[in-house]
Amino acid sequence: MIISVRRGLRFIRFIIFFVALVYLFYHVLDLFNGWISPVDQYQIPTGNAVKVFQETDWSGIGEARPTMAERLRLFYWYGE
Repeated sequence: MIISVRRGLRFIRFIIFFVALVYLFYHVLDLFNGWISPVDQYQIPTGNAVKVFQETDWSGIGEARPTMAERLRLFYWYGE
């Protein structure tokens, strides 16, 4: 069996080049991931911002309890 040094060096050079490109591609995708990922909605507000929410007690007298379809529509409308 004949082992060629040139072919071996060419293969090693290919592997090094391939690993370098994979490393570069990974960091480019990581950069885009940081840019595309959504902002944390539940972080503590800063500045003049105030975080508010409303807890609804549906057991009140005279109030009609919303149906599951209305609650689902409200969920999709707010997008949360």
